[in-house]
Amino acid sequence: MALIENNDLSNTSSGNFNFDLKKTLSTYLKQWKWFALSCLICIGLTYLDLRYTTPQYLAVAKIMLLDDKDNSSMGALKDLSLFSEKEDAMVEDEIEVVKSRSFLRNIIKRLNLNTKYYVKGRVGESELYKNSPIVVNFIESDSIINKTSFQFYVEVLSSTDFNYRVNEEDNSKQYVFGETIPTSFGGIIISPKSNNLESFIGSDIRVKITPLEYLAESLKNKIDIDPIGKSSKVVEVSMVDPVIEKAKDIVNTLIDEYNKSTIEEKNEISKSTADFINERVELIAEDLVNVDDSIVRFKTGNKITDVASEAGQFLSSSVENEQRLDQAKTQISQLNYMKETLGDDASMYQPIPSNLGLGDPTITALSMRYNEVLETRRTLLKSAGEQNPVVIQLDQTLNGIRQNLGQSIDNSSKSLRLQISSLQSQSQRINSKISANPRQQSRLRSIERSQGIKESLYLYLLEKREEATISLTATSPSAKVIDEAYNSAGGPVSPNKQIAYISALFFGLAIPFGFFYIKNLLDTKIHNKEDIDRELKNITVLGELPKVKSSGKSLVERNDRSILSESFRMIRTNFEFVKNGKESKEYNNVVFVTSTINGEGKSFFSLNMALTLANANKRVLLIGADVRNPQIYPALKKNYSNARSNIGLTEFLVDKSILVGEAINTYKINDINIDILLSGKVPPNPAELLMNDRLKDLFDHVSDQYDYVIVDTAPAMLVTDTLLISKYAGHTIYLTRAGYTEKQILNFAKDLHQNNKLNGMMLVVNDVRESNFGYGAQYGYYGAPVKKGFFRRKRV
Repeated sequence: MALIENNDLSNTSSGNFNFDLKKTLSTYLKQWKWFALSCLICIGLTYLDLRYTTPQYLAVAKIMLLDDKDNSSMGALKDLSLFSEKEDAMVEDEIEVVKSRSFLRNIIKRLNLNTKYYVKGRVGESELYKNSPIVVNFIESDSIINKTSFQFYVEVLSSTDFNYRVNEEDNSKQYVFGETIPTSFGGIIISPKSNNLESFIGSDIRVKITPLEYLAESLKNKIDIDPIGKSSKVVEVSMVDPVIEKAKDIVNTLIDEYNKSTIEEKNEISKSTADFINERVELIAEDLVNVDDSIVRFKTGNKITDVASEAGQFLSSSVENEQRLDQAKTQISQLNYMKETLGDDASMYQPIPSNLGLGDPTITALSMRYNEVLETRRTLLKSAGEQNPVVIQLDQTLNGIRQNLGQSIDNSSKSLRLQISSLQSQSQRINSKISANPRQQSRLRSIERSQGIKESLYLYLLEKREEATISLTATSPSAKVIDEAYNSAGGPVSPNKQIAYISALFFGLAIPFGFFYIKNLLDTKIHNKEDIDRELKNITVLGELPKVKSSGKSLVERNDRSILSESFRMIRTNFEFVKNGKESKEYNNVVFVTSTINGEGKSFFSLNMALTLANANKRVLLIGADVRNPQIYPALKKNYSNARSNIGLTEFLVDKSILVGEAINTYKINDINIDILLSGKVPPNPAELLMNDRLKDLFDHVSDQYDYVIVDTAPAMLVTDTLLISKYAGHTIYLTRAGYTEKQILNFAKDLHQNNKLNGMMLVVNDVRESNFGYGAQYGYYGAPVKKGFFRRKRV
C-alpha cells in the first residue's frame, strides 16, 4: 500500500515539472495586444530617433609600416652592438606612437579643429566644416587660444553686418565684418567668406572654441587603429564623425603627420649620427698618430727596424758564432795535443800530423817541414849511424823546427784563446738579444695590434659617415599609404536603420514578455480552473464564472444568453450531476456557499445561483447566513428598489414568536421569482446566535418546503460561523476568486476537505478573465451573435 502511495506521489511530482510549450505560448499569445502595442511604440520611437539623429560616417585608410632595416637612418650604426636593435618594430608600439597626443595636437592645429562652426536647423544643428560663411581670427597668441573654452552666436545680416551675442538668450549687438570684438580672452575678428555668404543671410551660426588638450583626448578616443592581421604590418586607421570630409582629412593628416615626424626623427638621428662619427673619427685619428709615434719611439729606442727579420739574423749569427767557437776550441785542443807531442822525448822522432794546425799556415808549414826532415833522417839512418854528421845536422834542424813549431803553437794558442774569448762575449751578446726579442716582439705586436684596430675602426667610421651623410638626403617615411581615407560604408554607419528596427522589434517583444514573465513568476494567485486543479486535487470543480465589467449586468436574467448566465447554467448542470450521483440524505437540497476570505464573491454567487435554479422553474430559497457582513440586501437594494429587511435571520433566531414564513420574502428579480431570507441586523454575538436550536428547525422546515435552499455563509477561515452550521448542509460550494485568492491559503480548503469539515465540498472559480476563461468563453457562446472584426467587416 505504501508503495502505491509513493508511486502516485512520484508521478504527481514529476507531472508538476512537465513543460508544456503550447500552453506557455498560449499564455503570452493571449496578451498579443500588448505585444503589438509595445512593438508599435518601440518602432515609432525608433523612427523618431532615426529621423532626428545625426548620421555618423566612417572614414578608413590603410597603411603599411615599413621596416627600418631598409630605410632607417640608423642603418649607419646597426652593425655596432651598442646600437643594435630588433629590425622589426612592434606594430602595437607604432600604433601608440600614431595615437600620441603630440600628433593629435599637430592635427588639430593644422586643420583648425579647435574652432567649430554650427548652423541651426529645424530640430538640431549641423557642423559647417569647410562650408562656414565666416572665419574667426584671434588677436591673442595661440598659447592662450589653445587653452580657451568659449562659444558665441553670429547672425549674418548682410554681406557687411552681423549680430553677435555670447549666450543664446542674450541681446544681440551689431558689428561690421573685420571689426574687433572684445572677449574675455582677447579680441577676435570675424571675416566673411565671399563664396557662400549670401546663402547664410538670416541664419544663426554658433561658434565654439574648445581647448586643445580636451580636443586631443576626444580625438584619441574617436580614432581607431588596428592591424588587419595578427602578424601583418598593414594597419587600418579609421574614424567615425558626422562630417565625412572632416573624418577623411583627420585620418589623412594623421598619416601625413606620422610620416613627417618619422622623417624628421630619422634626419635628426642621421645628423646626430654624423656628428658622433665625426667626433669619433677625429679622436681615432689622434689615437692613430699616437700609436705611430709609439712604434717609432719603440724601434728607435731598441735600434730595430724589423723585429722578426732581426730575430732571424740573431739566430743565424748565434749559430755561426757557436760554430766558430767550437772550431776555435777544436783548434786549440789540436795545438795542445801537438805541443804535448813535441814535448814528449819518447815521441821526439815521431811524425807530427800535418792536418792539426789548420787554423795557422805557419804551423802547418813547419809541421810538414818537420815531417820531411824526419823522413830524410829515417832514410839516412838506414845507411848511416846516428853519429853521422848529416844525421846530427838533421837532428839539429829538427830541434830548431821543433822550437819554432812550439813557439808558433804558443802564439797560435794565445790567438785562439783571444778569439774564443771574443766569440764567447759575442755569443752572450747575441743570446741576450735573442732572449730580449720575444718581449720586444710582443710589445711591438701589441702596439701594432692597437694600430690595426684603430685603423680599421677609423676606416669603418669614415664609411659610415658617408652613409649617414647620404641618408640625410635619402630618408623615406615609415608608413606607406595603401589606401587614402575613404567612406568605407558608402553611407552613414550610424544609425543603422536595419539594426535599429530589428532592435526595436526585439525590445517591443521583450518588454511585454519580460513584464508578463516576471508577473507570472511573482504571481501567487489563482486565475482559472486549471490552477485550482493543480493546487486542489480530488475536489470537484463545478466551473468558472467570467469577470463582470463594471458597466455590465451582475445578475442573470430570464432567457439570458450572456456568458455569465451560461456559466451559471453550466455550474447548475454540473451540480445536478454531482448531486444525483450521491445517495440521498438529510438536507440534500441545502447548499452552503462559503469561501476562504472575504471578497471572493459568495453573495454574488449565492444570489445568481438562486436565480439560475429558479429560472429552471425550481422553488428556491436564498438564506443570508453571513450575519456579520451581510451583502445580499445591498445587492437587492441596488437592483430591486422594493427590497425589505425588517425581519431577517437574526430576528428569527432571537425572537421565538416570529414564524419562518414571516421572515421569508418573495422577490421578482429580472422577471424571476425567488424567496429570500435576509440576514437581518448584525448581532453582537454571531457565533452564539447561530448555535440557537431554532436554526435546526429552520433548515428542517425549508428543506421540506423548497427544491433548493442556497445559504450564503461567512468566510470559513476568518470566522467559525460556517463550521458551526455546516451540519445542516447537504452540499458546500467553496468560492475562489481569480486574481484574488492566494494559492497558499488554498491549503485551508484542502484541510477542510480532507477532514470532512464541510459536507459535499465543491469548488467554483469566480471573476475569471476572458483571456483565461475555458471552454465556451474562448470561442463565444454557441448560437450567440458573432462579433466581427475590422477586416471581416471590410470583406462583407
